[in-house]
Amino acid sequence: MIDNDDVIAILNDLIETSKDGEEGFRISAKNAADARLKDFFLRRSKEVSASVLELQNQVRALGGEPVDSTSIGGILHRRWIDIKTALTSNDNLAVLNETERGEDAALAAYRLALEQELPADVRALILRQVDGVKRNHNLVKHMRDIYEAEAAIH
Repeated sequence: MIDNDDVIAILNDLIETSKDGEEGFRISAKNAADARLKDFFLRRSKEVSASVLELQNQVRALGGEPVDSTSIGGILHRRWIDIKTALTSNDNLAVLNETERGEDAALAAYRLALEQELPADVRALILRQVDGVKRNHNLVKHMRDIYEAEAAIH
């Protein structure tokens, strides 16, 4: 079993990753041209925000100080979304592709955390949240598939 400080560090990494996702969904909502897509991204952002709070509360319960920022990688990814969207005139498909890439990174971070020997309660929290990350990833992929099909028709 890893020590308490390592558990806090793992949770803080997941907080950064989740805050990246929360902000990424919010930025994607801003960049989406379609109202249903804006709503979709805003709902995802709120769901991830709840996950962030849960992780932060767990860090506090372990006696740690939760991070309250996004990662440098997340900032760079959102800048890429902004640039790519500007270049493609608010192309919904481009936004969905970049959002899916962000969700791929979130899945990888959660899977990495689950490779550690975590306390049972922390493992249960991460397992529950990874289900939400998978759901978000699948929903984004589904929306992307819909927009690809619509683009092929036009």
